[in-house]
Amino acid sequence: MADDELSRAMTLTWRDLSKVIPWGDTFEGVSPAGRDVEVERNYLWAAQEGGDILCEVAVYGGASRYDQGARARGVISRR
Repeated sequence: MADDELSRAMTLTWRDLSKVIPWGDTFEGVSPAGRDVEVERNYLWAAQEGGDILCEVAVYGGASRYDQGARARGVISRR
């Protein structure tokens, strides 16, 4: 589910994201197995401000299970 959410998160353009970095959101969802989960997306500068954007996604079963959640990350290139 983290990989699937990452593919959606990576559809945002560098141009649009560069206006709001750093930015993130968390929302409730249902996993493919039918479990209630929280999905967190974060967008940060990968190295230096104005460069590539790091996109991080975490899917976890509530705040107490954050460390056991699934994670995925990708880079949205400035080019």
